[in-house]
Amino acid sequence: MSISIEQAIIHEISQDSQGQMRCRLRPQPLLNTHAVETMLEELHQTYSGKAGKGFGFFGAHGDDGEANSEFSDALTGYRKGDLGFVEFSGQASQLLQQELAKYDFSQGGFLLMSCYTSMTSDYLFVALLSAKSSMTVLDDMELSQNNHLDLNNIQLAARIDLTEWQADKSSRKYISFIRGRAGRKVADFFLDFMGCVEGVNIKAQNKTLIHAVEDFVAGSELTKDERQDCRNKVFDYCSERAGSGDVIEVKDLADELADSGMDSFYDFACGGSYELDDEFPADKASLRSLKKFSGTGGGVTLSFDGGHLGERVIYDPISDTILIKGVPANLKDQLDRRLKGE
Repeated sequence: MSISIEQAIIHEISQDSQGQMRCRLRPQPLLNTHAVETMLEELHQTYSGKAGKGFGFFGAHGDDGEANSEFSDALTGYRKGDLGFVEFSGQASQLLQQELAKYDFSQGGFLLMSCYTSMTSDYLFVALLSAKSSMTVLDDMELSQNNHLDLNNIQLAARIDLTEWQADKSSRKYISFIRGRAGRKVADFFLDFMGCVEGVNIKAQNKTLIHAVEDFVAGSELTKDERQDCRNKVFDYCSERAGSGDVIEVKDLADELADSGMDSFYDFACGGSYELDDEFPADKASLRSLKKFSGTGGGVTLSFDGGHLGERVIYDPISDTILIKGVPANLKDQLDRRLKGE
């Protein structure tokens, strides 16, 4: 296993017959059985692989300038030993119940909380899981319907890096969370119950890094191939960081480029008006523009490797046209068939 489980528990939050949100609290932690270990390992891998996560911290927000600190206070009590894990998780469940009661869209779910260690960091994983109906075939070949936790489709989850939180109170990214697909209102209640405020705009930081890289190579004396090699090295470094769950460190990236003969990127990036943080998580979707050009509009979708620009792909901004030399074989076949048919 890639994680070492310390504690885990599940509580249920559901609507009663009057439509009121109620908690059903488990009185003791889950046993570290094989089923529990398998579930948490799967959730850890699924969550780590989720793209487009947001990052934040326990902080102040709202019109009154104060965030709900009850969750972070309870977490502090647990980490200090003043609260047991069951008591802490129970308080968290009641906070979530109170937050859910403010909205009409929620049906509740199962609140999973787990403290575990991965690599050198301690984490608290918090997720509101839903139950999914499924059919199974029994030994006598009869069909039976049952419910199971939908682990592959987690939409409301957050992970707190307890090690970073306690070591650096000024950090604004020790909480990561999945951005809700159904709109900010649905996702925000999950952050509000923890008193979490978004602290780092990951897409903006990654796009600023790309902007700095493009300005850096444009102002250099590198050849066309060397410029693309620089972009590739930045992409490979950032992708490796994203895959391992580590953050992009601008100084470390600059050292990687310096080893390949591309000096002074750190001074260039930090000395300009780019407003780059020293470190921030990678966003794979934003970084793809270092390797590829792509666009969609008017019924046309086009994508090609950046190294082809000026060679196989010729762009003329005056006439607003793109010339492609060497049409891909499968596309050529489709075009030839269509021409013959007409």
